[in-house]
This record gives sequence, structure tokens and C-alpha cells, in this order.
Amino acid sequence: MILKRPNKLPNGSRLSPGLRNSEEPAPTRRLILAATGAVLLPGVAGAQSARRRRIAILAVEQRSFAPYLAAFREGLRALDYRDEDIEIEIRYSGEHAERLPELAVELVGLAPEVIVAAAGVPAAKQATATIPIVMAGAGDPVAAGFVASLARPGGNITGLSGVVSYEIVGKSLQLLKTAILGAKRIAYLSNPGNPQQASQLQVARQAAHALNIELLPVEARTPDEINGAFAVMTPQGADALVVGGDVVFNVEMSRVVGLAARHKLPAIYPGRDFAEAGGLMSYGSNLKDLWRRAATYVDKILKGAKPADLPVEQPTKFELVVNLKTAQALGLTIPQSILVGVDEVIE
Repeated sequence: MILKRPNKLPNGSRLSPGLRNSEEPAPTRRLILAATGAVLLPGVAGAQSARRRRIAILAVEQRSFAPYLAAFREGLRALDYRDEDIEIEIRYSGEHAERLPELAVELVGLAPEVIVAAAGVPAAKQATATIPIVMAGAGDPVAAGFVASLARPGGNITGLSGVVSYEIVGKSLQLLKTAILGAKRIAYLSNPGNPQQASQLQVARQAAHALNIELLPVEARTPDEINGAFAVMTPQGADALVVGGDVVFNVEMSRVVGLAARHKLPAIYPGRDFAEAGGLMSYGSNLKDLWRRAATYVDKILKGAKPADLPVEQPTKFELVVNLKTAQALGLTIPQSILVGVDEVIE
């Protein structure tokens, strides 16, 4: 328990209300159009000029994405877009993150006015240099090379970063040390193939030193390497685990959470989906808020703004989620000092 397409013409344009049940205007209307030199009546002109705005979304897991899609739609409605005004094309990679580049090319072929993505930003960037791309929490976009700077993105990418510097890494280590009394060695799972991970790992080392913790870096570049990464943690004395933010771990969420349980490793993860899947704790950006705010970027771009001129924003809302059922299974009692700051408890 958790507390707390109207009809279209072949060319893609919308049919005017008076033409939905027939392919041609009534004879009388044809005469009027001819007599006026093809000058349309005001109501007809408005209907024929109206069109649905096409937005593409590149995502990973369909089921877990549902609340974020709902938040994105809420953001659009708040900006006076009706559902019938917007056509959203979504492609999911599922458990095959390697398909993201292929799916991005497919979306580009649909000629959307804007593409929205989080984990799929690298694939979208590779697929197009002209269609605007809005990030919905894409880690550190500067370190990843998505934008030149937060203030002046340049190129065709803008949106929302998923981190505020790297303070979130230090906070995760601190939360884990507080929850696991006596923890002296904490493993840090990262993907060295992700350009952002090197910076995160460096900050994790600094935070571990300040907390008097020994950090055990463990790597996994592909899903096939995840099992091996977990196999070395316990033998090397890991008392707990921090999972870095990476699309490989997102796609393999069930496996990562399951392996942590099997090895009896208390772990903290970068997003609430992990806690909902059985992870002990999660701390990170509020993804619903990021997707809701992404709608404001889409609105500006649809109204003519250029991504290069729209500064990248950082998260303003963060959330800590604790799974007490998992804590009980691990034989842990979460300290009150953590519970008082929890945004959501799963039990």
C-alpha cells in the first residue's frame, strides 16, 4: 500500500466540422466559394487552418512511464492545450535499450514539431540536429555534451536537467549511512560508458571521504555485466549499495532490485520507480514535476522559440521514498531521523 485522431484528410489536416460526414462541400457551399473567388467564410477558414500539433516522446518502460505521461498532459492542459489539439507519438524501448537509436529515427521520420525524452536524449540527439528536443530530466546535460551550457544551450536541445550539480550523490550516501548503522564500506554501481558517471563517481568519492566511508566502485556497461557486478560486492565487504542513474539500470530495474535483495544489500536508488519495485530507498528529482514542467518548453517551442535560446532549468523538487516492507525483509529498522523527512512510505 502506498500512503500518504478527429477525422483527418489524406494530407493530415483536420476536417472542418461541416465536412466530417462527406468528402465534398454541399452544392450551395461550392457555389458560394466560386462566387467569392475562393474566399472562405470566417468559420470555414478557421476550421481548415486548424491542425493538431505533433509531439514525439521517446521512453523506456511503458508501465512505469504512465504517471509521467499523465503529468506531461496535465502540464499541456494547464497551458490551454486541449487533448484534441495534440497528437502524441510515443515509442518505448522496453527491456531493449539498444533499440532507442532505432526508435528515435522512426520518430524523426514522423516529422514531429518537438521530441521529448529523458533517458532517450542521446538517441534523439543522434537522430536529428534540426527537430527541437526537450529533455525531461536528462542527468547532467553539460557533462553529457547535450548542451554547451545551462544558460546558453545552443543547438536543438534544451529542457530540464535531472541533477542539481552532484549534491544528490552525497545526499544518497548520507541517507544510506544513517539508515545502515555501522556501514563502513558502500558499493557504488555505475556505467563507465555513460559520460556523466565519471563526474558522479568523483563526487561520490569526495562525499564518502567526508562521511568516513570507504567507497567500492563497481561497474556494469551492459545488462549482461550486472550480475557480475553484484557478485563482487559482498565478497569485497560491501555493507550497502548506491545505484547510479543510468538507462541500463533503469531498463534492468527488476534485475537490479532483485539482485540487491538476493545479496541482502540495502540499497538507495536514483528514482522512485526502484522503491516501488522493491528497492529499500530512493532519492532523486521528482520526475512527475519534471515532465509537467517539460510541457512549458514544448509550449514555447510550438509558439516559435528556438531551443538554443531557452536556458536549461534544474530540478526544484526532490523526493525521498522508503519501502518499509523491504526494510523488514532485510531486518532493518529505518531511523526516525529519516522517516520524518520522507515524502512517501511504501509498506
